[in-house]
Amino acid sequence: MVAQFLRLKLRLLGNIFQRSPWQVVGLALGLLYGFGVAVLLFLGLVGLRTVDDVALIRDGLVVAGSLTMLGFIVLPLLFGVDDTMDPRRFALFGLPERTLALGLSFAAAIGIPAAVLGIVLLGTVVTWSRGVGETLLAILGAALAFATCLLLARVTTSIASLLLATRRAKEIGGVLGIVAIVLASPVIVVLVSLDWATSGLLVLEGIAGVLGWTPLGAAFAVPGDAAAGAWGAAILKLLIAAASLWLVWLAWRALVARMLVTPGREASAKQYRGLGWFDRLPHTPAGAIAARSFTYWGRDARYWVSLVMLPLVPVLVLVPLTLAGFPLGVTALIPVPLVCLLLGWTLHNDTAYDSTAVWLHVVSGVRGSADRLGRLVPVILGGLLVIAVGTALTLLALDDDTVLPSLIGVSTALLLGGLGIGSISSAWLPYPAVKPGDSPFQQPQSTGTVSALVQSFTMLGSTLVAAPAVWFAYLGLTDDVRWHVLSFVAGTAAGIIVLVVGILAGGRIFDRRGPEILGAALRA
Repeated sequence: MVAQFLRLKLRLLGNIFQRSPWQVVGLALGLLYGFGVAVLLFLGLVGLRTVDDVALIRDGLVVAGSLTMLGFIVLPLLFGVDDTMDPRRFALFGLPERTLALGLSFAAAIGIPAAVLGIVLLGTVVTWSRGVGETLLAILGAALAFATCLLLARVTTSIASLLLATRRAKEIGGVLGIVAIVLASPVIVVLVSLDWATSGLLVLEGIAGVLGWTPLGAAFAVPGDAAAGAWGAAILKLLIAAASLWLVWLAWRALVARMLVTPGREASAKQYRGLGWFDRLPHTPAGAIAARSFTYWGRDARYWVSLVMLPLVPVLVLVPLTLAGFPLGVTALIPVPLVCLLLGWTLHNDTAYDSTAVWLHVVSGVRGSADRLGRLVPVILGGLLVIAVGTALTLLALDDDTVLPSLIGVSTALLLGGLGIGSISSAWLPYPAVKPGDSPFQQPQSTGTVSALVQSFTMLGSTLVAAPAVWFAYLGLTDDVRWHVLSFVAGTAAGIIVLVVGILAGGRIFDRRGPEILGAALRA
């Protein structure tokens, strides 16, 4: 029966190359890249065979191996994958759960990730082949690590197929995955900034010492401890790795048994009462479009994913600046203007997000200014909330209220300036966007350099609108605090003027280019 599962998995892998020629070329390039990296790692591990610092090699491999095993656990849960060997597909064959679990486990060893992992683990065997005992323990440790990683991937992939069956669940999982990566970036920055010649090695030793006694790193620590002469610790960690594999196997069998009698999840239709935002906002063209925009921002993944990601961007900026030694008085002033800049930039291609539904705006005779204004209402209200809350938190961190006018002026200029320029660009040069209902992480094809041009134009325009306010704010910080008031006046005035001009000019462009906008939506 195991041979049947292996042949089935090989047939499924072979079917990948039955696609279009360009897809086959892409897959081939991906395979070459993956195996190329695996071979380089293998050669590097072989080279470590001649290095005498056994403790350092052990600590590095334990941490790297633990991260690898953690990746096999986390990635399927966060991003989800299409499980071609889902146990539920074999429910009608009447196979015993143990036989099915065993067959699917062996089939997991056939695949690109398994092959790459096997090559790298084979390199660790060469690294620790410093004696008969060390080599035997290296083989056992690599085998346990290989089986545990693949079995953990089977477990988490099956759990993901149960929990992330609907499109919305996959979108949420993808967002959580990106959030996790973003939140982990400060840790990476801290590790890079360490002085590895002194304190960095102590940190590595401490982390490896803990991970080596956990199921994540025990299998990778076994041969290193043996090579260092700690045979007792090596045997204990070998038992921990074997017990961990046994527990994962039991969990996999229980999961297979559960999935055989559990149907797949289906998206349930949600019942809504009333007209939502359409009941709450004025019954005018601009009010109706604003109500629809509020609905998009609340329900459409293409919009709310942006809202989730916006607060994380300052983290990526502040952590490196703080580690580089920038004073708190400078770094604390960055988050609010940065979020306002990105929030104002989000609508630079909003017309394309309507896809073919934009024809309603064209054929109903809605004035372009009403269309432009209605789309801006949710972002303006959200931006004002960001400025209010963010400014209060900034002043609380700085304990200095003299910068309040400049902070409001610069943030307002970036927000309203970006919205005003985006009102023009989204009517003048809409480019292909993710279609309604598609994953927000898809990347539509865009012809030429239009998309890059529009994005750069909007971002640069926003910064130019805020440039006077930024300059006066700089003078307020370095020369006289009275410049902060002028920064407030310049920023708010420039932002309001550009917003009004953008609504009017964008409205005129929308009225004049309605057929072209509809044609662009049909082509996208």
